[in-house]
Amino acid sequence: MKRALRAVFGLVLALLMTACGTGSSPPAGESPPPAAQEAAEPLDYRGDATLRILSGSENRELEDILNTFSRETGVRIEMTYQGSLDIMRALQGETVDYDAVWPASSLWLTAGDTRYRVKHAASISVTPVVFGIRQSLAEELGFVGREVSVSDLLSAIRAGELRFCMTSATQSNSGCSAYIGFLYALLGNPDVITSEDLQDPALAGQITALLSGVDRSSGSSDWLKDLFLTGGYDAMVNYECLIISANQELEAQGQETLYAVYPYDGLSLADSPLGYVDGGDPEKEEAFLALQSYLLSDPVQNEIQRTGRRTGYEGVSPENEDVFRADWGIQPQRVLSPIRMPSTDVLMECLDLYQTEFRKPSLTVYCLDYSGSMLGEGRSQMVEAMGQILIQENAAANLLQASENEVNLLIPFSGAPRAVYTAQGSGAELEALYTRAEAEEAIGGTDIYAAAQEGLRQLAAYDLAQYTPAIILLTDGVSDGSLSDFQAAYEALGADIPVFSIMFGDADPTQLETLAELTHARVFDGREDLIGAFRSVKGYN
Repeated sequence: MKRALRAVFGLVLALLMTACGTGSSPPAGESPPPAAQEAAEPLDYRGDATLRILSGSENRELEDILNTFSRETGVRIEMTYQGSLDIMRALQGETVDYDAVWPASSLWLTAGDTRYRVKHAASISVTPVVFGIRQSLAEELGFVGREVSVSDLLSAIRAGELRFCMTSATQSNSGCSAYIGFLYALLGNPDVITSEDLQDPALAGQITALLSGVDRSSGSSDWLKDLFLTGGYDAMVNYECLIISANQELEAQGQETLYAVYPYDGLSLADSPLGYVDGGDPEKEEAFLALQSYLLSDPVQNEIQRTGRRTGYEGVSPENEDVFRADWGIQPQRVLSPIRMPSTDVLMECLDLYQTEFRKPSLTVYCLDYSGSMLGEGRSQMVEAMGQILIQENAAANLLQASENEVNLLIPFSGAPRAVYTAQGSGAELEALYTRAEAEEAIGGTDIYAAAQEGLRQLAAYDLAQYTPAIILLTDGVSDGSLSDFQAAYEALGADIPVFSIMFGDADPTQLETLAELTHARVFDGREDLIGAFRSVKGYN
């Protein structure tokens, strides 16, 4: 089973490089994506169908356009946003609970659609993955008005002059694209990356140093943009369209904008395909084709360009150049360097090395609610979910395995923290931590604030600059305790430690959202899929 899972993820990543390694024009012998071809005319459609679309988070920016289509046609659109791997898994299932899928890159369709249920797939837009660096810092680094290499970025990181936010390379398309681009650039853009290349100690030192510059991680490109807007960060790696969107918001707030840097030797591209999941319903298929035709029509393609997305490989329309602003470093006419993919086995090795050796190690505190209301099914589901993270064979299936330098802490709590258990690395200690989680009884009241505050106290003993720290809190009820005491402790520590919460049962979302806002984090809903919620939250550290 483990070998089979590795093969699947190897295929996914191989396809990723095919999709993301596209330049400003398609490789010789290939056709441009449908978005770059002559746009179709919208169908004359009116109906009351509902289209449920599973989409990458970056498409939130297009909701106004989708709402206009709904008003004009009567078609109701229900968007569900998930990460790239989750979209692939949904397509691999016995049944698909969506009418269409809209991931960041075509690879997720090819890898996931093993039953050939996706029809009419067409690229809606294209966008490169770039660095967005605060304007003043980009000027200090000498990056404004010149070509910048990955080595230039690495030098700035090593000098302590640049830190950045990035999505997880094993959970998000933008993070994975950026990471593979880094590897190619640091190896000097070889004809193909080999396993021997990856064993080079010089490469290991360089990519580890580069990824040490990651301030905060995320499982979602759109949420990464929202995180950046909370303030206090120097840069982020994200889609060009989301850098533009962030700048529009920053400028409206009177804040300093980002300068886009395109690493010329390690640049990748997302092609945003929209495909229909054939469920045998002609009315839904007709509604889907109407939507796709609408999105590919000339007027709407122009609107999509207004959101900062390119609709082909040959630049943007003159009337939209005001969106792709040169003073923000945006270069719609530049030639994008292609990336050639290594073999499937080597790609899998790249991702294994990212997760277990190259990325900055995680420092995670799990505050788990063992109050009386968790007795029975709630406790069982929580323990099972922890098994997906702490038991490494399970974690590897989702590319969430621990590194040897990783630290995990378990704080079971009810009316107060009960104990603190610590595990270093990925071996027996981590398995023992799962045994501890399995042994705890569900009894007593609920105080999430005391548990989270104990988590802060534990983290204060570590050099947080060496880790990606986070507190992950699960609760199923309304909390007693003092938010103000936690806030005082958080501010006294003076560190950027997110408190991610997983809501379960009758948990109070207001309390959890307040914690999330205070700590620049987010709340995950585990009421329908607690295991999935745990898997998702781990993509953020």
